[in-house]
Amino acid sequence: MAKEAFVVELNEETGFQRLLPGTPDTHGMKSGRVYLAPGDECGVHSTLDKEEWLVFLSGAGTAIMEPDQSREVCQGKVAYIPPNTNHNIKNTGNQPLIYIFCVTPV
Repeated sequence: MAKEAFVVELNEETGFQRLLPGTPDTHGMKSGRVYLAPGDECGVHSTLDKEEWLVFLSGAGTAIMEPDQSREVCQGKVAYIPPNTNHNIKNTGNQPLIYIFCVTPV
């Protein structure tokens, strides 16, 4: 089934902004913009049967991926998280950590 192209404008509000809601607007891809204040984190969650890609737009933090992987992230970096991986993103800096996530079924 053909889907129509569209454009979404990023807002500058704190918190979460849904960008791609999944079906029926896409073939399964979901995306959003996350704003984490200093000291905040998104919380441990799993990719389950999906893979995830993160694009960091500003700030600095840590991407924690199980088992026992931790990577520093900041503006200009991207992170890939494979299926069935528990992970968390923490803002370890003193500025907002803002990133875009994109999740797609495997």
